[in-house]
Amino acid sequence: MPGNGADWDDRAETDQLDLQDRHALRRVAGLSTELQDVSEVEYRALRLERVVLMGVWTDGTLAMAENSLRELSLLAETAGSQVLDALVQRRSRPDAATYVGAGKARELAEVVAAHGADTVICDGELTPGQLRSLEGTVRVKVVDRTALILDIFAQHARSKEGKAQVELAQLQYLLPRLRGWGESLSRQAGGRAGGAGGIGTRGPGETKIETDRRRIRSRISRLRREIANMSVGRDVQRGQRRRRAVPSVAIAGYTNAGKSSLLNRLTGAQVLVDDSLFATLDPAVRKAKTPAGWPYTLTDTVGFVRHLPHQLVDAFRSTLEEVADADLILHVVDGSDADPQSQLAAVREVLAEIGAGDVPELVVINKADRADPIELDGLQLTEPQSVVVSARTGQGIDTLLGEIERLLPRQFREVRAVIPYERGDLLSRAHDEGEVLAVEHRSDGTELTARVPLALAAELGKFAPVNTVH
Repeated sequence: MPGNGADWDDRAETDQLDLQDRHALRRVAGLSTELQDVSEVEYRALRLERVVLMGVWTDGTLAMAENSLRELSLLAETAGSQVLDALVQRRSRPDAATYVGAGKARELAEVVAAHGADTVICDGELTPGQLRSLEGTVRVKVVDRTALILDIFAQHARSKEGKAQVELAQLQYLLPRLRGWGESLSRQAGGRAGGAGGIGTRGPGETKIETDRRRIRSRISRLRREIANMSVGRDVQRGQRRRRAVPSVAIAGYTNAGKSSLLNRLTGAQVLVDDSLFATLDPAVRKAKTPAGWPYTLTDTVGFVRHLPHQLVDAFRSTLEEVADADLILHVVDGSDADPQSQLAAVREVLAEIGAGDVPELVVINKADRADPIELDGLQLTEPQSVVVSARTGQGIDTLLGEIERLLPRQFREVRAVIPYERGDLLSRAHDEGEVLAVEHRSDGTELTARVPLALAAELGKFAPVNTVH
């Protein structure tokens, strides 16, 4: 047992944390997953993993630490796992060697053995050394939060670009953690004729792990080029919208906050809506109009989460540029969540990282039909520029549309003009760049009523007997 001096040193080092808190693994209640439906068990049998969750509580309240574990539990279930138990430990910082400390790692191993678990999921990003040390103690596979999120993205990616982006993020995560067991990745592949590597691998002598690292780096470079080429089409479309002066609205927010449901409600689109984390990975762009008839585009984007892996932000940067280039961000937050403020903070952190921190923002507090009215009032007090809605029932949608119209830049003007038949180019531009409201063919030309960009409105004004401005 340490003496009093050691106790005081320990308290000073851990910011005077309570010894009982630091020395105990707290079990988080209500986080076990019981699969009752036999068909569901059969469906998930190939992917089913029996997991124990492990978190380190370094700051904030115990409730915040348990909320983080509950979110990790949802992530694990989304990945197809069965959560058997969840533990959290109070520490000033994660242990540099085993994340939870050698003694607590042994206690965790006992919990894993008692439940018959085959995986431990840690609520944080572990270093390669921490992963190896903890696996050596608990004797089962150890996965950190980053790898779990990457696995979910890999399951949900549908488009060619989405799959390439996820693979790039996974390889960037894997590269510094590449390791093997025994001699399989440490022996040299080159050296003598007839070496195990075969033709093309013999030479000055390269270990298997070095060969794999080189191949991964080569694959990363190839994926970066492919993603850059695939993003050209989206860049062209974005440029066309800019030239036509069509305002852009991006829907951003926490995963499962209801972004796709809101897009469907506002535009009548049929975008996939699923009550699961990260159901949307590919951006969807749809046309919409304000109550006064002004056209704009709505873009649904990938959801964010606390501690979103930086590899994903880097890989999805070309997709997230849709948010950075928008004229307005609809920041959707789940009003029924236990801690919506932390959701807002997590999303804004990513928005700042991709250069969208200065884009005008309207907070859309969704799921009002499920939320506590008192909590909604408090959230509106902290977020003055906000609207309370329910994408499911339609509550507050009219108010939201009015706010979008108020906040969007007025880049269109309604004009009426009689265009000479020899100036068919102007009529064509009105169709391409604006919204044609009425066309009537007269003896002296085509009478046109349309909403067009300001530059085109100035040209049409030369032929306008009446120029109506709204």
